[in-house]
Amino acid sequence: MKSQDTPFEGGPMDGRVLPVLVGPTGNPPKTYRIPVPDAAGGPPTVLVYRRVPRGHSKRLGLPQGWKYAFDPEGRRGGGPKWPWSKPPGRQAG
Repeated sequence: MKSQDTPFEGGPMDGRVLPVLVGPTGNPPKTYRIPVPDAAGGPPTVLVYRRVPRGHSKRLGLPQGWKYAFDPEGRRGGGPKWPWSKPPGRQAG
């Protein structure tokens, strides 16, 4: 598998660069979850980072690489946004 050195910004991983496996398209995953073990032996805390463009090219506006930004809420994201789908938390009634 191929990996790419990807910088992290914000949160506890701020300023670090880690090798992240890239997919068949050459892009790293949209979210990167890092489990941090609890010192007291409890359940681990999960840090969530979202992929954002590092910069854009001047001519076509294409992303010039990727970096990960800290997501303090750690909400679930991704997936297609269908017009008939209800936002999370709303019940039919």
